[in-house]
Amino acid sequence: MLLRSFRTVELLRRISTSSVSGYRTSPSLLQRCNGFQSYLPHRVTTTESPFPSHISRFCSSQSANSQNENRHTTLPSPVSSRRVNNRKISRRRKAGKSLSISPAADAVDLALDSVVKIFTVSTSPSYFLPWQNKSQRESMGSGFVISGRKIITNAHVVADHSFVLVRKHGSSIKHRAEVQAVGHECDLAILVVDSEVFWEGMNALELGDIPFLQEAVAVVGYPQGGDNISVTKGVVSRVEPTQYVHGATQLMAIQIDAAINPGNSGGPAIMGNKVAGVAFQNLSGAENIGYIIPTPVIKHFINGVEECGKYIGFCSMGVSCQPMENGELRSGFQMSSEMTGVLVSKINPLSDAHKILKKDDVLLAFDGVPIANDGTVPFRNRERITFDHLVSMKKPDETALVKVLREGKEHEFSITLRPLQPLVPVHQFDQLPSYYIFAGFVFVPLTQPYLHEYGEDWYNTSPRTLCHRALKDLPKKAGQQLVIVSQVLMDDINTGYERLAELQVNKVNGVEVNNLRHLCQLIENCNTEKLRIDLDDESRVIVLNYQSAKIATSLILKRHRIASAISSDLLIEQNLDTELASCSAV
Repeated sequence: MLLRSFRTVELLRRISTSSVSGYRTSPSLLQRCNGFQSYLPHRVTTTESPFPSHISRFCSSQSANSQNENRHTTLPSPVSSRRVNNRKISRRRKAGKSLSISPAADAVDLALDSVVKIFTVSTSPSYFLPWQNKSQRESMGSGFVISGRKIITNAHVVADHSFVLVRKHGSSIKHRAEVQAVGHECDLAILVVDSEVFWEGMNALELGDIPFLQEAVAVVGYPQGGDNISVTKGVVSRVEPTQYVHGATQLMAIQIDAAINPGNSGGPAIMGNKVAGVAFQNLSGAENIGYIIPTPVIKHFINGVEECGKYIGFCSMGVSCQPMENGELRSGFQMSSEMTGVLVSKINPLSDAHKILKKDDVLLAFDGVPIANDGTVPFRNRERITFDHLVSMKKPDETALVKVLREGKEHEFSITLRPLQPLVPVHQFDQLPSYYIFAGFVFVPLTQPYLHEYGEDWYNTSPRTLCHRALKDLPKKAGQQLVIVSQVLMDDINTGYERLAELQVNKVNGVEVNNLRHLCQLIENCNTEKLRIDLDDESRVIVLNYQSAKIATSLILKRHRIASAISSDLLIEQNLDTELASCSAV
């Protein structure tokens, strides 16, 4: 009877360690609104689904206090026994015996003194109540040491962090770490540790090249299901630009068939004795399809931080293009049979290209590389990749030579490239939301994280007009924001105006509002008896007695236990303006 019980336990253990279920996310928004895919980023939290795509941030740092984590994925067992085998292999090597070592075994040898486990305490702000934070949460991820006593991990592992600890393999001690730089677009972060004890015996991993198709890689990290280091191996399936879930940016990524799970975030994918990439997301609903950030993106991030002292972002031309695969379309724009290219359909007014290119120009080549009719350029051995990759790898303020067909004539232009910010921010990690309260009206800048507060299906449940503007509108001038009334805190002063929430603010006393700071200045410096605010393309109007509204504001703040009517960032800017004005007067 006892023997049967042992056999039953062993059978259940084998079944549990061999079964794998998909890490589920919400349905793809790209399927629901295909035309918006370039403008559909989504903030990722531990409770809501990522950017509307079938690609999920699989290794979103594993939650230490999640009650439902086991329903998402069943994780492979730790490889503590494999580590013991590697020690035996090392002893045999010293004895001079020749052995055939697998890539996974080599990866373990490299990783033991390089890969660390990261413990993060983070707090996200509430965008509906911007003066409050949400509850604190704990999560875990992976990272690895590079030269210069730095640790590379994913940005989503430390996003909105308040406290970060790291622990090296074989140690029970956790060391305090500081976040030196974060690139949310490329989902990368650099950590530094001051403790000398931590660095004893640690070895830096070297960044390699982009692996070729079918080359073997081993992903090392600390996924859920155990506390020891884990290694999964697979091969490279595809190399192409992919939507980065965390930062909602289209950058190069490597698809592999290694089993990657929550907690692997930030761990290295090792090929030979070098790092081929950083694990960061997977394909929802598919088995063993994961993605790693390739070394060109990692090096671009690190070099930018070293040169500028902070993260600088990835460059963009600021143009939207249409493929020209239709023969009649090419003929209509006077392209010869030998010409290939893409049609310029929209240009960002803040880009350098806006001064040079025109709508209906045909981009023929970028830096001497011909652009195909589908927007791709040659890449390595008989592979192709979208020409956006060439743009993103440029350094800020670097120029590119673009060949253009305009009205049947070829031209060459030099365009300066730089990172460009959208009108409505895609994410707001590591910063508190801005707000301004007057007479119970809560004014905030429109951001996508604000829309995400409407839930997983925010695209359908958030206000339609605001959602459309967030996904489609481009900025017309630097510093521009779409300011909205997020809610009305009820009081006698605003009775009858309670239905005017979720509308855009256009003007204050006839002056067009540029951003939230400008709105704050216009209201605070009002010198008329009446204050007029025009909303939603001037179809709605608010009129208040200014002095009565100021008195009511303080009472409303006290009633709702709100410490300040102005967010800290606007308050600092306001104080700086006052100091500058006083200095000028002197």
